[in-house]
Amino acid sequence: MKNVAVILAGGIGSRLNADIPKQFLKVAGMSVIEHTLSVFQHHKSIDEIAVVVSDAYRNKIDSYVVKNGFTKVKKVLSSGKERYYSSLSAINAYEVECDECNLIFHDAVRPLLSESIINDVIAALEKYDVVDVAIESADTIIEVDEHDVISQIPPRKMLRRGQTPQGFKLSVIKKAYDLALQDPNFVTTDDCGVVLKYLPETKIKVVKGTDANMKLTHKEDFYLIEKLFQLRTANFTDRQLTESEKRALKGRVVVVFGASSGIGQALCDVCKQCGARVYGFSRSMGGVDVSVIKAVSNALATVADAESKIDYVVDTASVLYKQPLAHMDYNEIDESINVNYRGMVNVAKEAFQYLKETKGQLLFYTSSSYTRGRMDYSIYSSTKCATVNFVQALAEEWGQFHIRVNCINPERTKTPMRIKNFGVEPEGTLLHAEDVAEVSAKVLVSELTGQVFDVKVMNL
Repeated sequence: MKNVAVILAGGIGSRLNADIPKQFLKVAGMSVIEHTLSVFQHHKSIDEIAVVVSDAYRNKIDSYVVKNGFTKVKKVLSSGKERYYSSLSAINAYEVECDECNLIFHDAVRPLLSESIINDVIAALEKYDVVDVAIESADTIIEVDEHDVISQIPPRKMLRRGQTPQGFKLSVIKKAYDLALQDPNFVTTDDCGVVLKYLPETKIKVVKGTDANMKLTHKEDFYLIEKLFQLRTANFTDRQLTESEKRALKGRVVVVFGASSGIGQALCDVCKQCGARVYGFSRSMGGVDVSVIKAVSNALATVADAESKIDYVVDTASVLYKQPLAHMDYNEIDESINVNYRGMVNVAKEAFQYLKETKGQLLFYTSSSYTRGRMDYSIYSSTKCATVNFVQALAEEWGQFHIRVNCINPERTKTPMRIKNFGVEPEGTLLHAEDVAEVSAKVLVSELTGQVFDVKVMNL
């Protein structure tokens, strides 16, 4: 059965009080709807995408499709004054095209939809004609009368909070709307509700959603979604590079700063094994200190002269002094800030001209301490927090140039820097540099941008 994702993007976002509809606001490097489209574009079971949007924003959708290579977007359909007009627009379009298919309606302003929810919806559509997504209610729900007086309190254990996507067999949702449109009192904001009312004999299967699959409605939601993107675990279920990922690395020119040890060294090895042309620099390899602009500039120019291009630039250089701020001397403070922050800025600024030409990627590294400052390494924690903000800002700035900017957040990793500061730790509690390098290589060949990829110890 053909699976068609229908992205409902006709809303104007009046409750957010923004200058443009909320689906076009920027978050984590892209507009909200670009994130949503990306989820379905990269889902292996979605065959086609249709976007339903106001005619005033049709050109914007077209530009996103071209910019991001959203090859599954086959239709851009017109929305209408009421919410259900958008659903009807898709139903009518596909009724002409096919006898039957699965229509999977999803709000454009739910950009944090997980792959697993889509999997569950599609699996449920094999047995049911209609599928909804919902989560349990953490709050007691009350029903009030017209005077705001409680009329009843339904049992919470039987209540759910509805989300999207909602999945339908085309023939079923069409029949429900045919009946609904004959009702002069027809009003709805939910497609499953149309089926429930007009085809009451049809069973509607409910699969579990997640709290993260929230809808951007109010101004406060925007800040929360921004934070959820920042904290989102973008783990790869399989850390090993696939054959297609290895082929994607072959022939690429990769520059790694901080390449003499730890994750940087491991990443150089992984990329070389895949046939990439790798150039590593560090203080001990070529005398390149990332805090020195000229050193970074010369290193990149040398590679560009030799290869005529640079596809990926990676900065793993970092300094950690684990001691209270009061005990640090200013040379240590300056070195930490210059390498961890200024060095990152230097690498980004100097790499821009090369990555713009290749539509390449810039990759940085943060630490789990970025979410909360850690005692005894306040400078390190704060610079790693800055790394995440820097990555997300650059991803948005450089999206127009098709440059991807991402960040790896490895859990505790066995590297010379960690051993120097923490000594010998139980083996099973640490990542190996090779684990982080494998994920880093997968990120380099991905189409994602503005993301923080968590790499965790598997057995914890």
